[in-house]
Amino acid sequence: MTTKTAAVQSEMQGERDVNRLVGWMTAAAWIFLGFGLLLSLFNLHHFSDRNPSLMVGIGCMVGSVHIYVMRTAIHLVHSRASNSEK
Repeated sequence: MTTKTAAVQSEMQGERDVNRLVGWMTAAAWIFLGFGLLLSLFNLHHFSDRNPSLMVGIGCMVGSVHIYVMRTAIHLVHSRASNSEK
């Protein structure tokens, strides 16, 4: 009986961890997007590839999209796996 309880608790713990990860990744994506926008907008006066803060800002914006895409993939895989188990 203890084994069944431990198995159920570990499944619930795994689901909760994925939801927490999805939340953190969503927040990180929005933070990076905002930071990239601010960096890019404040450094548009010298629009060149030799402007490091502008390039870092553009990189943060692109990186935020990658973070959000990975977050969405993790969420979809986990939701599909939990639906197939039920």
